[in-house]
Amino acid sequence: MRIAIIAYDGISPFMLSTPLAVFGEPFVAGGHEVWVCGENSRVSATGGLSIDTPYGLEKAGAADVVILPGWRNADEAIPAEIIREISMAAERGAMVAGLCLGAFGLAEAGLLDGRRATTHWARIETFAARYPRVTVDPGAIFVDEGMVLTSAGIASGLDCCLHILARLSGSAEANRVARHLVLATQRSGGQPQLIERPVPASSADLRVARILDDLIANPTGVPSLDDLAERAGMSRRGFSRHIRAQTGDNLVAWLRRARVARAQTFLLEGVSGLDQIAGRCGFPDAKSLRQAFHTEVGVTPKQWQARQRLS
Repeated sequence: MRIAIIAYDGISPFMLSTPLAVFGEPFVAGGHEVWVCGENSRVSATGGLSIDTPYGLEKAGAADVVILPGWRNADEAIPAEIIREISMAAERGAMVAGLCLGAFGLAEAGLLDGRRATTHWARIETFAARYPRVTVDPGAIFVDEGMVLTSAGIASGLDCCLHILARLSGSAEANRVARHLVLATQRSGGQPQLIERPVPASSADLRVARILDDLIANPTGVPSLDDLAERAGMSRRGFSRHIRAQTGDNLVAWLRRARVARAQTFLLEGVSGLDQIAGRCGFPDAKSLRQAFHTEVGVTPKQWQARQRLS
């Protein structure tokens, strides 16, 4: 897949590195072409840095995914050239993502009219007032509206990019990259922006992270909460607290997301028969899979599968 990342003067190196870490690092790369496209051959960055950009903005015209990683100031207009590239990308059917304040660029291009979107919590009110035709979700860490995605502030761009990667290559690949980046397993977009979620560091954190990885690999037969807590060497209450700290939710809700993510991978791979997929993902039947899918994704499995086809 060809992925264009738009760079601009005054860009935050962290915001630029967010999609690069997920799609472009040599040790995690999954075969995607990644193009950093700038207004000029060199752009300034915060901290006094300068960054060479190998491609001009026009290169984004050949990309399957176009990402605007933030913007330097919500009160400053985004250049018409960038807005034009974003608009043309959407017109030709490419996936477009605005990370953090990059959501302002997508809204300015009219791509968010009548859609849900989010941005950094500190600029939510500005965003909502400026773009009244957008349905603003102030709590989500990212919002997936099919071919248009937005993320909340700063680090949540990683969650959004991992979600995009899961759509392109399956949840197993997204979780593989997350592990290489020493991130907790992929969070769903509906989790709150201001969650306290420390990076796993203690031995207890790492034991819980390994248990979550095992559950992702095989979500069909799950021990009880008490059994998992004993395996982690914790009390039931302590284990539940660690689960919430790492995933933002309780075990039941997180496991439902993990099972839906596994079902998404099977759908991307072309596995047929919802009953078969349900059984391989830990759901009792296709009806339960459909209900969980609608709860987590907002659409049916068939609808979700149809919108994954990128032109």
